[in-house]
Amino acid sequence: MSTDAIYPYTLEIRPCEEPEGHFTWVIRERGKLLQRSDKPHSSEALARKRGEAEIERLLGPGR
Repeated sequence: MSTDAIYPYTLEIRPCEEPEGHFTWVIRERGKLLQRSDKPHSSEALARKRGEAEIERLLGPGR
């Protein structure tokens, strides 16, 4: 698992148990679960890219 912090959000990339070799992302706001991916991604890089895009959407156009 890896974690990136973009205040006040934290992005966690986690390996899936099923299907093996896939990854999901979790976004936390000040430590509390805010959002998670609803489907597994085929690589850690893809999961990170999609999670970061979701944080950008949460931050809004002024960021």
